[in-house]
Amino acid sequence: MLYNTYFSSPLGKIMLTGNDESLTGLWIAGQKYFAGTAQTLPLLKNDLPLFAETKKWLQDYFLGKRPSIDNLPLAPQGGEFRQSVWKILREIPYGSLTTYGEIAREIARQNGKTKMSAQAVGGAVGHNPISIIIPCHRVVGTNGSLTGYAGGLDLKIKLLELEGVDMSKLFRPNKGTAL
Repeated sequence: MLYNTYFSSPLGKIMLTGNDESLTGLWIAGQKYFAGTAQTLPLLKNDLPLFAETKKWLQDYFLGKRPSIDNLPLAPQGGEFRQSVWKILREIPYGSLTTYGEIAREIARQNGKTKMSAQAVGGAVGHNPISIIIPCHRVVGTNGSLTGYAGGLDLKIKLLELEGVDMSKLFRPNKGTAL
């Protein structure tokens, strides 16, 4: 059975989805692909222990603490390629950045290939169903472009600033995805 609840954050209302064992989704209201992997309409259940644990994690995060995701049972729904990208996202440290190109090179290396499309990686990053906790906001373009956040660039900037990222070499693109 799939359940949901809501959390009020400094970024707006956040919907959480999960079952009795794992978190399957976290979306900021209005973000692209909102509830995209929820196969059925989840039942509202505010007292699920998993949701209390996730809300505590979010409270700590928004207070500027560095909560670990190691103890949160995460189960994002997606194919093998997306899962491999989301696994790499989980390894990006708080306050750090990586690029779509770096992730593409790592996926290629893991699969014994010489190259992988950064654009394909961008699609997987953009469809991350557990935003913030699986930190897709920490991925930028190779040239420092902030493009590519399904919650929009304003939210991406707020998250990066919260984490103390040096924004001086990053820029807002004039055109592209997720503006």
